[in-house]
Amino acid sequence: MKVGLALGGGGVRGLAHIPVLETLDELGIKPVAIAGTSMGSIIGALYASGKSGSEIRESVESHIVRKGDRLADVYRKRSDLIKWMKAFRPTAGSAGMIQADGLMQYLLEALGADSFEQLQIPFQAVATDYYRREQYVFKTGDLLTGIRASMSIPGVFVPVEHHGRVLVDGGLTNQVPHDLLPDDCDVTVAIDVSSDCDPEETKSPSALDALLSVFDIVVDKVVESKLKEQPPTIYLRPSLPGIHMLDFDKIETVFELAEPAMKELKVKLEKLLDA
Repeated sequence: MKVGLALGGGGVRGLAHIPVLETLDELGIKPVAIAGTSMGSIIGALYASGKSGSEIRESVESHIVRKGDRLADVYRKRSDLIKWMKAFRPTAGSAGMIQADGLMQYLLEALGADSFEQLQIPFQAVATDYYRREQYVFKTGDLLTGIRASMSIPGVFVPVEHHGRVLVDGGLTNQVPHDLLPDDCDVTVAIDVSSDCDPEETKSPSALDALLSVFDIVVDKVVESKLKEQPPTIYLRPSLPGIHMLDFDKIETVFELAEPAMKELKVKLEKLLDA
């Protein structure tokens, strides 16, 4: 059974993709193709490079202080924690609030691959051409350029200039890029980690929250349109209430909230395997 995997963007919510990968590993399913947007491009590239779901989880958990960590555990992680803090640095420019060079350097070490061609699984990363207002798909060439462009949320991360184009986050044009997976896939799995909005909320958002919420509203409309045009075999949207795009202090909560959706995914995949 040929399985294609599409991993959507959503900031820290995108770490819910890691339990998805662990589920695939548990079932012995290796995707024949992966497409990712924003955080989905980061997780997708790591998986396509040959890392298992559990290895990616272990790497993430080594860069955070978990609820049950003792002082000795934090001390043991100190070098990784410092790397993570240095990964994001503010910029004085007007194109974005955060420069992602540190994160790119960290990824380079973790990936062990410089180009798309060096990956073990064919992989595509989706960005958006800011001025042409269309998606731009990376599938060859420099890997980190593609990932950096795919995750450049307008107003938050600095855009990427590439071959005469100004590229920003792929979610603006293709948040869950299942339509890019090969036609010969028997099964396409699309994981959408877009935000959950609380209609009962009455508190006024901060300037940053308002910016990110507008981004989420646009993204939701893009996903809705794509699903109508070309529905995947399995579409899954884990419920991640209260998790905002940049809530990197809630990584453990993301993993916990994703578990019910992973059980659902496992049941659906097992049925397809049996068939």
